[in-house]
Amino acid sequence: MNDITGNAADQDADPDDGRHETRTERLDRNWDEILQELRVIQTGTQILTGFLLAAVFQSRFSDLDDYQRTVYACLVVATILTTVMGLAPVSLHRVLFRQRAKATIVASTDRLLQVTMAGVAITLAGTAMLIFDFVFGRVGGVLAGAGVLAVVCMLWVVLPRMLRRRAAAAAAVSHRVDHSVDQRGGSTTSNDRRE
Repeated sequence: MNDITGNAADQDADPDDGRHETRTERLDRNWDEILQELRVIQTGTQILTGFLLAAVFQSRFSDLDDYQRTVYACLVVATILTTVMGLAPVSLHRVLFRQRAKATIVASTDRLLQVTMAGVAITLAGTAMLIFDFVFGRVGGVLAGAGVLAVVCMLWVVLPRMLRRRAAAAAAVSHRVDHSVDQRGGSTTSNDRRE
């Protein structure tokens, strides 16, 4: 059952997870999970975009220096592109609807969502940098932007990977225990301990 995504959709499959779902059912579940993530991130990007677009019409906008205006313009471009990336899966789904391309849709949307999250990270850090630069000066702006970017990297990149490694290690230990119990003729299975 190879698909054009090189079995990317099957990477989520765990034959011992107790789901007993077909490949199509797994793709549908993955698509539903991605849609939930997209709803959250689209709301955030749209709020950020609205905030940045409205800022130009504020009376204090004329107080920005050339550097701050340049940062602002870059942020507007970044947030608009991020919003476009966050909405791209809708168009992708519409074009590929009923084309038996669910694996392609899921894999492509996963990549688009990752790029969207990178755009949100840049926009958040840049917005903090711009606001703190305006209020506290250049050093305050750079520190705020770097701080937000560091927190985002810790929570969005480092922490999930640490948790994934822990989960993989725990699964490996559980698998070894299950295997040794089964070999001794025990009746305990992984399904008995599954949450």
